[in-house]
Amino acid sequence: MEIFAQQNNLSPYRPLADRMRPETLADYVGQRHLLEPGCLLHGLIAEGSLISLIFWGPPGSGKTTLAALLAKEMKAHFTSFSAVLSGVKEIRAVVEEAKILRQQRQKNTILFVDEIHRFSKSQQDAFLPHVESGLITLIGATTENPSFEVIAPLLSRMRVVLLKPFSTAETATIIQNALTDKDRGLGMMALSLEDAALSHLIWAAGGDARTALNSLEAAASLLGSQDKARRIITLAVVEEAIQKKALLYDKTGEEHYNIISAFHKSMRGSDPDASLYWLERMLMAGEDPLYIIRRMVRFASEDVGNADPRALSIALAALQAFQFLGSPEGELAIVQAALYLATAPKSNALYAAEGRIKETIRKTGALPVPLHIRNAPTRLMRELDYGRGYQYAHDFADAYVPQEYLPDGLTRNKYYHPTERGYEKTIKERMLYWEKIRTTNKGKIKKEEPEGHDGLPARGREE
Repeated sequence: MEIFAQQNNLSPYRPLADRMRPETLADYVGQRHLLEPGCLLHGLIAEGSLISLIFWGPPGSGKTTLAALLAKEMKAHFTSFSAVLSGVKEIRAVVEEAKILRQQRQKNTILFVDEIHRFSKSQQDAFLPHVESGLITLIGATTENPSFEVIAPLLSRMRVVLLKPFSTAETATIIQNALTDKDRGLGMMALSLEDAALSHLIWAAGGDARTALNSLEAAASLLGSQDKARRIITLAVVEEAIQKKALLYDKTGEEHYNIISAFHKSMRGSDPDASLYWLERMLMAGEDPLYIIRRMVRFASEDVGNADPRALSIALAALQAFQFLGSPEGELAIVQAALYLATAPKSNALYAAEGRIKETIRKTGALPVPLHIRNAPTRLMRELDYGRGYQYAHDFADAYVPQEYLPDGLTRNKYYHPTERGYEKTIKERMLYWEKIRTTNKGKIKKEEPEGHDGLPARGREE
């Protein structure tokens, strides 16, 4: 498939988002962290040597378009298919075509695979020899974390590139370009766009360029039969087109974030009345309840944590209740969860512990797992001392025995510091009890008789 071969077909029946795909990298909006001088893709283009890549980013962030434009810059043959509709048969056909192009025209092939995370392990395996040999340059697109969705051998041969959602300014540029472009966009309709309508289009799109253009096209269709002098896309027209009310506080987008911030901080400050006020301000303005619940679920771990472990369950229960009941009935479950979170004991110990451990890993890298806690399912592993010296905690009093679990160099480091509030006080007491055993009874721990245990020595179990 040549690069957007249908690009020359400017049929009005093609969606606006498709017609407005940029034709050169110079016209491409966004992803400057990849395309500016000194950045990865700019360097690869300058060298004329593209490597296999995985574009990881949200929907509508320009993954497909960017892949095609890179192929155009490299003067390579570009072909694409979706992992939803294709399989190993299609991969083999692309490989055969790539061999012919390499032999007859000395032309490289860039294969773009949309939603690569949907390919099975065997399907992903089919790419390996051809990526390894350089016969094809593979660009995969995914909205999922490739660490979990792409097999390790393929991932090691590719470079993961993170694409960001379009910013407010970038989305505005994309919308304005579509409004004024007379060849591919809506320029011939002589439309004008009110500031409030533009702000609502941007907010509703959430950084998704395709959504922004689809919404703009829907709004324009409502005015198509009117006199040119009256073709003004107002806030009311946009609301009707996308069937979503504008937030009462959403002028430039700043107030939207101000109020969700006020809601979060009111719950953190244990003020149920202020929490309820800001919550209702958002719900009455037409805010997406699922967006609010997502923030509450995060809050339950970040600001309550183990001071009240039930908080996370209650936030998730609010999600389930809202999905079951819908609006407006389900909104009362959101109110219930918000008031629970606001009045729960607070602790950011989990959040702080996560930050400490991430910083340690960034500094120390991938330290090896200590031998005594490695799994040892085979004789060879046991001969290499995998699992040697491991002590099975359930064989000891209180199911606790002092031994090291952290890698060498990090032993006895403390990352989680529970507070004296709520259930964390109990956790702290338990941790202090274990520390007392560690420091005063080391080497004197009494081993219990195993009850119903399989009798295997610890290093012979598969943990």
